[in-house]
Amino acid sequence: MTNAGPGRPRLTKQRRPGPTAQAEILDAAAELFTTKGFASTSTRQIAEMVGVRQASLYHHFATKDDILAALLEQTVTAPLDLANRLAATSEPAAVRLYALLLFDSGQLMAGRWNLGALYLLPELRTERFSRFREERQQLRRRYREFAAGVLEELGTDDESRAGLPFRIVETVINERSDAEGGGTGTGEQSPALLAEAGLRVLGWHDAESLRAQAERLLASTRSA
Repeated sequence: MTNAGPGRPRLTKQRRPGPTAQAEILDAAAELFTTKGFASTSTRQIAEMVGVRQASLYHHFATKDDILAALLEQTVTAPLDLANRLAATSEPAAVRLYALLLFDSGQLMAGRWNLGALYLLPELRTERFSRFREERQQLRRRYREFAAGVLEELGTDDESRAGLPFRIVETVINERSDAEGGGTGTGEQSPALLAEAGLRVLGWHDAESLRAQAERLLASTRSA
């Protein structure tokens, strides 16, 4: 839980990127959680990386779990909001799905830290993270809804593939983990390539032709 008060003065000049103290704390925590591990990271270590007293950190986040929850929600809140906006448009399902794939994969790639790698933490099974789990399920359902619409447009009732576009987006997480860990990750993915893959896996063979429409829809929906 965050607190809106000003907190105590920092110990040093700003060390982390971010317009607010909360943003700096989240950036430091994201680095530590994704490189050292959640269980191995203490709030003292986070405070030291930011250059603030530990008491100041608690002024913004009452527990380490609260920090983790805030980081995880960053990965789903924006794409879920977009998906809900897209669902309210009259565009073909293929265009809506392409737009969502384009945005979601782009934000997972562009994040300073690979927060998706935290999805498998055992701590996420607890009640504290129920909101994150529910929002992620809502996002998955939107993906399936759009994918089912694409399959209908293609004249097929084979919905066994409807869950694949969501999984394709999340390959970004493994790709980043491989690349950052010195593994086989190539870093050659791009939002457009993944968006096209998400349509092709459903049987839409000219997915590239949807890009311009999807980009216009994305721009208009996000600015609405």
